[in-house]
Amino acid sequence: MLRKIVHAGTIIALLTGAASAQIKVPGINLAPQDRQMTPEEKEKQKAIENEYQSAIGKIPDKKTPVDPWGTVRSNPPPSPKPRQGQQ
Repeated sequence: MLRKIVHAGTIIALLTGAASAQIKVPGINLAPQDRQMTPEEKEKQKAIENEYQSAIGKIPDKKTPVDPWGTVRSNPPPSPKPRQGQQ
C-alpha cells in the first residue's frame, strides 16, 4: 500500500515538473520587444552589422579536398559483368 502511494506521488511530481516548464516566468522575456530604438542603439547595431559583413567577406572560399594518394592509386577495377545465365 505504501509503495503505491510513493509511486503515485512520484508520478504526480514528475508530471508537475513537466507542466511547470511550460508556464511563463514573470521577469524573463525571450520574445523580441516592440519598442523604438534610440539613434545611439541604431548606430551601434549598424556598426555591429558592418563588422559582421566585413568578417564574413574575409572568409576564404572553400577549396576542393586534396587527395595526396590520388596519383599513386591504380585505376579502380572494372565492374564485373553479369553472367549470361543469371539476371
